[in-house]
Amino acid sequence: MLRSAGLWHFCRRLGAARVPAENLGRREVTSGVSPRGGSSSRALNIFDRDLKRKQKNWAAQQPEPTKFDYLKEEVGSRIADRVYDIPRDFPLALDLGCGRGYIAQYLNKETIGKFFQADIAENALKNSLETEIPTVSVLVDEEFLPFRENTFDLVVSSLSLHWVNDLPRALEQIHYILKPDGVFIGAMFGGDTLYELRCSLQLAETEREGGFSPHVSPFTAVSDLGHLLGRAGFNTLTVDTDEIQVNYPGMFELMEDLQGMGESNCSWNRKALLHRNTMLAAAAVYREMYRNEDGSVPATYQIYYMIGWKYHESQARPARRGSATVSFGELGKINMPEEEKSQ
Repeated sequence: MLRSAGLWHFCRRLGAARVPAENLGRREVTSGVSPRGGSSSRALNIFDRDLKRKQKNWAAQQPEPTKFDYLKEEVGSRIADRVYDIPRDFPLALDLGCGRGYIAQYLNKETIGKFFQADIAENALKNSLETEIPTVSVLVDEEFLPFRENTFDLVVSSLSLHWVNDLPRALEQIHYILKPDGVFIGAMFGGDTLYELRCSLQLAETEREGGFSPHVSPFTAVSDLGHLLGRAGFNTLTVDTDEIQVNYPGMFELMEDLQGMGESNCSWNRKALLHRNTMLAAAAVYREMYRNEDGSVPATYQIYYMIGWKYHESQARPARRGSATVSFGELGKINMPEEEKSQ
C-alpha cells in the first residue's frame, strides 16, 4: 500500500456494518476517570502514561484524524471478524482502549446488545465514529478498570495494551470483569513492529553520535502471551500473529503518521531530541536498506491476536488422563476394511 496525496487505502472487510444516519444508536457518556500517573506497585514503570494520554488526545483533535486511522481501522475490522466467528450474541461488551471506536463501527446490534467504549483519551471518546450499537463512553485507564466482577460477556481490545506498564495485571482485570463463559479478544503490536525504523535510527545514531538510545517502544514477545493469558486465568487459548506492511514515501512520512495515530514513543528512557543530521542520515539508511522498486519504503507492523475464555462448567474439558480406549498406533486402522486390519 502506498501513500498517495496524503490518503491511504485499505481493502475493507466485505459485509462490514454501514449505518445510515437515521439509524444511529443513542450514545451515552459517563465519566470514570482513573488515577492519573498511577501504576501498579509491582510493575516496571516503562511508559509515561500521562504523556500517552496527551499524545492520543492531540491526535484525536487534529483537523483530519481519519487520515491516520487506516491501520487501526484495518485491525479493528479483523477483531470484528473474530467476534463474528463466535456463533452467539453478546448482550454487554467492552472495548478497552477503544480510541475513536475502530471495532464498534464493524459490529452490529444483532451481535452486541450494548457497548462500553473505554479509553484514556477524552478527545478520542468525544470524536468517536458512529455505530448502530447503543454505546456508553467511559474515560478510564486500561491499568485501572472500575468495573465489577462478572460484568461483561465480551471484552475486546485493539492496539492499546502494548502501552500498559503491567500487562499481567491488566489481563487479570479483564478476566475478573468477564462473566463465566465470557471471551476476551485482543490485538497488540508484536516485537518485529517497525524493525526497519528501529534499525535505521540505531545505525545512524551510532555513526553520528557514537551510540544510540531506544526510539521505538519495547513490545511483548509472542512466546510470552500464552503464558500471561493462562496465568491470568483464561483457558481455551488462541494466539496467532500477522503482519501488515505499509509503504510510505519516506521515513519522515512514516513518523508523521505514527504521531497522527497517537503511537509516538512514550518510554521514560526515550531520548528527547535527535539531531537534524542524525535524522537525515537515518532517512538515507532507511531508503538504502529497505527501498522498494517504486522508490517507496516499507514499514512492517506485526500484530498479535489473542483469544481467551473465562471458565464455565459447560465448556468442553480434556478427558481424564488414562481414560483413552484407543492408542495412537491404532488410529489409522479405525476406518480400514477388516481384511486390511488382519494383514
